Amino acid sequence: MPHVTDTPPEAVRRDLDGLRAALDDRLPARTLDRNLLIGTWNVRHFGGLTEQWRASDDDSPKRDLHSIRVIAEIIRRFDVVAVQEVRGDLKALRHTMKALGPNWGFILTDVTRGDPGNDERLGFIFDRRTTRISGLAGELVVPADEFDQIDADALDRQFARTPYAVAFECGGKTFILVTLHVLWGDHPDERTPELRAIAAWLDEWARDVNAWDHNLIALGDFNIDRRGDERYDAFVSTGLTVPADLHAVPRTIFADPAEPTEHFYDQIAWFTGEHGQPALSLPYRRGGTFDFVDVALPRRDLTRTSLSWRISDHYPLWAEFGLR
Repeated sequence: MPHVTDTPPEAVRRDLDGLRAALDDRLPARTLDRNLLIGTWNVRHFGGLTEQWRASDDDSPKRDLHSIRVIAEIIRRFDVVAVQEVRGDLKALRHTMKALGPNWGFILTDVTRGDPGNDERLGFIFDRRTTRISGLAGELVVPADEFDQIDADALDRQFARTPYAVAFECGGKTFILVTLHVLWGDHPDERTPELRAIAAWLDEWARDVNAWDHNLIALGDFNIDRRGDERYDAFVSTGLTVPADLHAVPRTIFADPAEPTEHFYDQIAWFTGEHGQPALSLPYRRGGTFDFVDVALPRRDLTRTSLSWRISDHYPLWAEFGLR
């Protein structure tokens, strides 16, 4: 049986060479103690794996070793990546970590139980040569008697998948990443309370002078339909700011080229100090997505739906910050 760390077949090697060239061209290079690259990526149904270089039509799942090497090549371009839709089955994640090598680490929540949790975990994958966990990790669980204290219209139940906060240190700078995957629900209106509640909670935490650190960055899949809709307004209601250059980039491989931000699901945002919260001290440089559609598995005749089950239906979203 082939192993993900084996030398891949020649066709896979050529595909990976093309992928690396595209990543070199479209993403900034990581420079030790000079910049920090943070990513967020909803990797669709990131659980099972077919341990072949190429899954056949009869195999299930369709994600295979070639797919894992692609996912790993994209992740290794960042210092730390928030990952959503990690499943209870960790096989694909463990193979990704093997492909990344011993310098990489990860930290995860447990599986969220119950139907709304969808057997999902939230987590972070990070390069231990540049980034380390600085001591804080925890999930947001709101006591029932504090629902109204957050916002009278925000929450009448616990988060379906509790937001996950982890503090990291890179280049002498400490920052807390807060990630979540907002419940999809039967109707878009069902997402608004969670978004309003997370915005209120982050606002309160940022104002707390006894908090672990004031460099808070919210990132993940917030299932926002479009900029300016009710979900987006709830997300930014307490002052969270999305950088302008992330407003125009597509989030999903199914985006209409004529309206690339029709689905505004994934976000990276922080406070700027304009609403009373401490401002992010990390200087923002630029951000974007990485479109892997034509370079991930170019030698396969795949529909976008088929590609989504092998890689993802979401593009990775990224932001670069300066450290000097």
